[in-house]
Amino acid sequence: MVMQRRGAPGASNSKGADAPADGQTRRERRGPAQPREPRSKLYTEDVVRINRCAKVVKGGKRFSFASFVVLGDTKGKVGFGKGKAKEVASSIDKAVRDGEKAVRPYPIVNGTIPHEVEGRFGSARVRLMPAADGTGVIAGRSVRAVLEKAGVHNILSKCYGNHNPVNLIRATLDALSKLRTKDQYQQLRGVEL
Repeated sequence: MVMQRRGAPGASNSKGADAPADGQTRRERRGPAQPREPRSKLYTEDVVRINRCAKVVKGGKRFSFASFVVLGDTKGKVGFGKGKAKEVASSIDKAVRDGEKAVRPYPIVNGTIPHEVEGRFGSARVRLMPAADGTGVIAGRSVRAVLEKAGVHNILSKCYGNHNPVNLIRATLDALSKLRTKDQYQQLRGVEL
């Protein structure tokens, strides 16, 4: 008896044995993803990472989840929160509540940052550079989450050292906290620029 591979010429169904005859995948039959109700009333949130932790007990393994969430209003305010719970949804709720307390304003000028800046957290370093209109957000997943929630539309970024998503978020927030506008520098130094 000769066995035919899935998708091989002469096989009855090119999608494989699991696919229905009408050609739709399971995901297509399910329809579009249902929009999730936001957990925060003031800010939009983005779940950056969910870590699963297993504790070995007499009966087997007990799992818990740690969630890391970035919140912002896309008008210059952004924050970061973390939460741990036995279920994913509960951990995200806790992270959102924690993040709402940490939201603070940062100076964003014309959709970009006022000057080049570098932030650090642990061994993670993030350099942020202002960019011209039309550039977009040139950044990785975690740095992009923070910058988009802050309302930055044009920026260049580069990460050095550790690429842990949580450390990159904290390094990005550290960089944003070092930003000053031209008016702030004039007040600090007492001179006209």
